[in-house]
Amino acid sequence: MKEDISKSLKSSETDDWLDCHLVRPAGFRWALFFNRLGFSPNTVTIISMVVGAASAIFFAHGCYHYDGWRGVAFNLIGFFLLAWAEVLDCADGQLARLSGKHTRSGRILDGIAGYAWYAPVYAALIYRFYRHHDIEFGWLGITDSPSATWIATAVVILVTALSGACLAAQQRLADYYLQAHLYFLKGEEGSELDNSAKQREIYKSMTRDTPLWERLFQFSYIGYTRRQERITPQFQRLLKALNERYSSVSDFPSEIREDFHKSSLKMIGYNDMLTFNFRTSYLILFCLLDVPVLAFLFEIVVMSLLMWYVNHRHESFCKRIADMVEKDW
Repeated sequence: MKEDISKSLKSSETDDWLDCHLVRPAGFRWALFFNRLGFSPNTVTIISMVVGAASAIFFAHGCYHYDGWRGVAFNLIGFFLLAWAEVLDCADGQLARLSGKHTRSGRILDGIAGYAWYAPVYAALIYRFYRHHDIEFGWLGITDSPSATWIATAVVILVTALSGACLAAQQRLADYYLQAHLYFLKGEEGSELDNSAKQREIYKSMTRDTPLWERLFQFSYIGYTRRQERITPQFQRLLKALNERYSSVSDFPSEIREDFHKSSLKMIGYNDMLTFNFRTSYLILFCLLDVPVLAFLFEIVVMSLLMWYVNHRHESFCKRIADMVEKDW
């Protein structure tokens, strides 16, 4: 069983302890179950979106300060549904690798799954603040009145929107660095590293017979990859220098691939913190403490600083390797 699970993974290097020992094994069993039923990976991804979004119902009413242990139970149910959605999101990729049913739309759909979970959760937490804000008002010395509630809720909406933008940028960068690591480690077959030029050509090749939803997904994916490229100029420079000299990643000099792999591996742990497990841990913590608005501030300040650090370090070693490549050739 362990050998079968390992075959369904992208790489053990890119998964943390929780993923390797809990999420991936559970996802593998769900992948086997869905495979027996003949489900496609895309169907499993959609199921994970529904399950993750459903957690918002419970987070909206999960206040110990107001509802006692019932509120705690609602928070924990919301956390369980988010965790289950993550397992299912893992299962769709494992199912695709086990069944060989890889599709372009599946890659795009998988990329937006996290947004489908967190957007309803964030909306639910805004509603929760609107209904229950005594703790925050007490800290700030604000008298609870209808006008103060509306003004404070409007501010929270703006903070939440900024937090959501930060979350999107962090997940986008984390996914890109994950695929870059796999690209140099396992080559094109073991990675899903995309570029906007190729995605634009795919979009242009689509015809009127292509389903509208697929064309819309592909169009949005062009922007997604373009934003990944804009924030990683030194990595783009390195790829350009190597691609101008070699026909594929398998032809890259072994010392270059090893140098990139070792440098990237040092950052994988920090990169993982920008993904689901760490984000969900502080979300549930602040929800249990009855101050979920602090999760938004944590996202904006702490997680943005972490993203800057990961990006800065990654760009630094990419510049060093690119300088070496251009100098030697």
